[in-house]
Amino acid sequence: MHPGKALTVCALALACVQAPVVASADTPAATVATFTPAFGQPAPFSFDILAARAAALAEAPYVPTPVRGDDVLEQIDYSEHWKIRFRPEASVTVGQMPVQFFHLGTYFRQPVKMFVVDGGQAREAVYAPDWFEMPEDSPARAMPADAGFAGLRIMRPDMKSDWISFLGGAYFRSDGALRQYGLSARGIALNTGMAIPEEFPRFTEFYIEPSVDGSSDVIVNALMDGPSVTGAYRIALKNTDGQGQVMDVQTRLFFRAPVERLGIAPLTSMFWFSESNRFQSFDWRPEVHDTDGLMIHSGTGEHIWRPLNNPDRVVTSSYFDRDIKGFGLIQRDRDFNSYQDDGVFYEKRPAVWVEPTTPWGAGAVQLVEIPTTDEVFDNIVAFWNPEHKPQAGEQMRFDYRLHWGVDAPVDMPLARTVATRVGEGGYPGQVRPLDQVKVVIDFAGPSLDGLETREGVTAEVSAPEGVEVINPFVVPVVGSDRWRMFFDLKAPEATQTVDLRAYLAKDGAPLTETWLGQIHSEQIRALR
Repeated sequence: MHPGKALTVCALALACVQAPVVASADTPAATVATFTPAFGQPAPFSFDILAARAAALAEAPYVPTPVRGDDVLEQIDYSEHWKIRFRPEASVTVGQMPVQFFHLGTYFRQPVKMFVVDGGQAREAVYAPDWFEMPEDSPARAMPADAGFAGLRIMRPDMKSDWISFLGGAYFRSDGALRQYGLSARGIALNTGMAIPEEFPRFTEFYIEPSVDGSSDVIVNALMDGPSVTGAYRIALKNTDGQGQVMDVQTRLFFRAPVERLGIAPLTSMFWFSESNRFQSFDWRPEVHDTDGLMIHSGTGEHIWRPLNNPDRVVTSSYFDRDIKGFGLIQRDRDFNSYQDDGVFYEKRPAVWVEPTTPWGAGAVQLVEIPTTDEVFDNIVAFWNPEHKPQAGEQMRFDYRLHWGVDAPVDMPLARTVATRVGEGGYPGQVRPLDQVKVVIDFAGPSLDGLETREGVTAEVSAPEGVEVINPFVVPVVGSDRWRMFFDLKAPEATQTVDLRAYLAKDGAPLTETWLGQIHSEQIRALR
């Protein structure tokens, strides 16, 4: 869960209106107007050099990054932080992309160092209050000269908006094809959803360099440090307005200590309620979520959709695989009428797809669902958990591509799940059985087009032993391109969670992706 999400959303709105960038030859592509940015002495840089530094760090005990000006940071609360804006004329242009920095504050105390790389030489951007516009009485004016920055963001060339930000811990996020921020990615997840404390390693240094071959817009290299692991990250960023962003990520991990649950390519999102669990909220909007499902493309080629839940306890689900083709947190419902919120535009939130670019071997996609009663808390985490648990002194490498867009970039000929609903079991006009719930799943896609009920489309449903699936059937939805599956579910009273598997088939062959659903005890209790 992202501890600073509420401020992150606000911080990303700082400096909404920007001025054009004019480059200077006196500094590393920095612009000069009323303020001349200061840069340190050049030093050789490459990703291999960064990885060697991470390896050396792992051989020594962890030392947290010192916080400078802690008493001043205490005064830079939400209200004061909002008044601090990065000077547009101080933007550092890397390639064609203007880069801006975030100021430290009460909710972002831990500093990071910023370096600009040019021709294999890195120079540090030295913190000074003059990088920022702020009121004369701002407490930030008392920050020490070597305080550092909180994070960075990369602007579009017209300087009107940013398209990616790195802010807090090892978190980063992009605005996708529809230019609306939503879920976040992070460098690593350690012991998420376990009884032991979760660990949050953080990016401590960023090295920003232009792409040499033009395959990306800009490259962000990052040094990560934490009590149990260090790492070097190379993230090649490509923004295509109207299509979203692609990020090629290379990771080198070095472990100081054993890790019980390692999360690779973790994604963090929010799911409060949808059409499947409206009973859990008393809100004026029909649905509130950044993401409505986990999508998996297994190593064997199976396409899986797992609708999200907001359970009454922390629930971790594991989907085992080998050499997985991809997974992601997807916002499929793109209809404004499903959300009715023109302030936050949930229908525009990006989908993020993780595509391994090297074989990942055996492991599991793990989905952690955390109870929430509000939309301001991230309560969904998905990541790849390798079968091998890293030990102290070990090294690991995982390379992958992140796609930020409207949907997963997967060629799937099968129909997709478009809605999941749960309600009272039984039939209208009859006494409703208190021990049954009705599950209704809508599918749509080319594989269902033109089919009729008499052509033998069947509802294939499986459930754990002791759980009864009653009267599964499927019908086309009149006036739409959807097919709807119905079935009742009867589970023993003590059951906490029921895992279900369902799809539509014809002549034994699947017509749809595999729907993997969970019915929780609180859903059953709410209907009794």
